[in-house]
Amino acid sequence: MTRNLDTLLTALYVFCDDHIAEPRRIGRPPRLSDAELLCLAIAQVLLGFPSTRHWIRFARTRLGHLFGYLPGQSGYNKRLNKAGNLISRTAQALARQVPTWGDDLRLIDSTPLPCAASRETVKRSRLAAAAGYGYCRSHSRFFWGFRLYLVTTAEGMPVTWCLAHPGIGEREVMAALLERDHHLVRAGQVILADKGFAGREFERFVTDRLGAHLIRPDRKDEPPRHGKLIRVRQWIEAVIDTLKGQLSLESHGGRSEAGVFARTAQRLLAMAAAIWHNWETGAPVKRSLIAYDH
Repeated sequence: MTRNLDTLLTALYVFCDDHIAEPRRIGRPPRLSDAELLCLAIAQVLLGFPSTRHWIRFARTRLGHLFGYLPGQSGYNKRLNKAGNLISRTAQALARQVPTWGDDLRLIDSTPLPCAASRETVKRSRLAAAAGYGYCRSHSRFFWGFRLYLVTTAEGMPVTWCLAHPGIGEREVMAALLERDHHLVRAGQVILADKGFAGREFERFVTDRLGAHLIRPDRKDEPPRHGKLIRVRQWIEAVIDTLKGQLSLESHGGRSEAGVFARTAQRLLAMAAAIWHNWETGAPVKRSLIAYDH
């Protein structure tokens, strides 16, 4: 089967129409269905258009043959901001379709999600009550915004995720996420993490509460157990790099809590849809986006 953006959007539309039930609405149905909204949303990030204004103008030319109706900038933003839960639910539904859903390996990590770059922006932001300052050890820099916590399969298919204040400890947030979605972790699975998740309480939680096995690189101040795990730790780093590089995660453009949540979910859905379609079409590299970025 040919792998390109048109075939991906067509396949995703059919999947959403068959598997994702739209909520019943009172009154006239929207001219752009939820399935079409999801297709339009992932096309935006796959084609690299952080600006909604530029995207809608481009979509009328590039994707007009796939959509009977395309909304204006304001209408699209309102629909997208309200679709966070729908987008997240669709990404998880896609994850359940791939063979690695049943694998015994899960990757966990967190990464900064900046929402402002200046003090003046921070002061007048609608995110002031929820976001905060944090420190990124990987890049030795402070940021203001949220931290994204992510659980994926080996090839990067999102299993579950959340956003949290960067001042909260990584182990505490990840434990709460895994506790909330404990049904997504089976007994006997291996959870691969980095040194940031080192701690007796977190390891005891993974072992006793989830019945899983936590594997992470050894710290310098503890006896050798697993080694440095450099090669396998690159798997989750590559997933984060795809989100930030090809899918412009840090250029999400969200200005409210709902907007940041929806635009983060939008990028995770784009990656999930590409991985799912690559499995369906037999692509050799499952997380490759090259066929869909033009």
